[in-house]
Amino acid sequence: MRNLIRKSNRLLVLSGLFLLAASSVAQTQRLTVSQAVAIALEKSPSHKIALAEQIAAGAGVKEAKTAYLPHVAFSESAMAGNDPVFAFGTRLRQGRFTANDFALTSLNYPDTIGDFNTKVGGQWTLFDSFSTKLQVDRAGLMKKSADLQLARSDQELVYRVVGSYYDLMFAAKQAELAEQTVKTAEALVSSSRARVESGMAVDSDLLSAQVNLASRQQELIRARSAVSLARTQLETVLGTPLPPDVQLVEALKDKSWPDVVLTEAEQQAQKERADLQQVSTQVTAQETGVKLAKAAFGPQVNVFGSWQRDNVSLFANGNSNWVAGAELKIDLFPSDKLARLQRERAMLTRAEAYKQSAQDNVRLDVRRAYYQYDAARQMLEVARSSVTQSEESLRIVKNRYDSGLTTITDMLQAEDAERSSRNNYWQSVYQYAVSFAALQLATGDLNSQSPVVQQ
Repeated sequence: MRNLIRKSNRLLVLSGLFLLAASSVAQTQRLTVSQAVAIALEKSPSHKIALAEQIAAGAGVKEAKTAYLPHVAFSESAMAGNDPVFAFGTRLRQGRFTANDFALTSLNYPDTIGDFNTKVGGQWTLFDSFSTKLQVDRAGLMKKSADLQLARSDQELVYRVVGSYYDLMFAAKQAELAEQTVKTAEALVSSSRARVESGMAVDSDLLSAQVNLASRQQELIRARSAVSLARTQLETVLGTPLPPDVQLVEALKDKSWPDVVLTEAEQQAQKERADLQQVSTQVTAQETGVKLAKAAFGPQVNVFGSWQRDNVSLFANGNSNWVAGAELKIDLFPSDKLARLQRERAMLTRAEAYKQSAQDNVRLDVRRAYYQYDAARQMLEVARSSVTQSEESLRIVKNRYDSGLTTITDMLQAEDAERSSRNNYWQSVYQYAVSFAALQLATGDLNSQSPVVQQ
């Protein structure tokens, strides 16, 4: 009973952590693409990094706005000494100054005196040539930039998840095909041995079949190793290990994806790409930086005030006083501000050039992804026909070999051609899906609701 409870709890934890659907027949769990994306958006380090930067940018906005508020500080200090200036001023602030304190001996050689000072002081900038407003505006633009960076980072994460998921599906399909070819090679060895024993074939036929079997077994070993590596790659992208006793991915299937028009894809990318919007936002932020550097040349008006109490003891026997005032500040030799303005202008020129470069790179990304997607679609169409033709060719050669009308060399060549066509077909299916995801990433349209994620 205890074992049953532990097993039930374990299945509940797995289903809650990985959002896996339980199979009603085989009692196994299967991870879909959309579930893998959901896990990555929660667990992946890249998402956490971009999210932390977004939170930090939001805190930067709050920090910039604090310049609108007065700055008030409280302090409590205790001091003692017989320094003449200190003793004179302390007695005066404590309200304990008497005529006897004007004696030269008392002035030059005062007794040790203590002071407990309680002070509250503040400063408030009333006008700073709009520097604070510009700082807040710039911080808001950097927050927007961080939001766009998070959006693009998540898109790239979705693409890595889709790519790693399809890598694992393709590796599993290759392992499946390798197992089938091993079984076929084993059957050919058995058939060749029987033909040799019956005198219908020579020993070299059996040796060729055995060499072929060894080659197929090596391919199976490599294919299984590729599955393990692809699984590790998927776990790395997800940011969390996956249960070893769960059937993780769906089988690779031949699916059709939407048609895409190149001109429309380019227009969408220029409009929707989050990273391109981020660059534009950074240019605007840098323009604000130039304005901020110019505002630093303007005047500044501050008000200030303080209240303090000086006591002989911690709580009594003393006096209080206050001071308040206003000041106007104008920098007459702003050499450092001139250098800052020059630097901000140079940074703006760099940002504008980077924006132009980003626009060109986005256009290149879209065209590269589009041509790869279109090529993958055409290659898949060719691969479908090739599989049918190679299977028929293998059937004919096999019948001729069984009838003794052809050699085992022809038989092995036909099998190689059929195996190669099937591998090419599934490679094309894999490339077709991944290239569609890459095209959606290039246009800025890839997310958790995209067809390549939901199908």
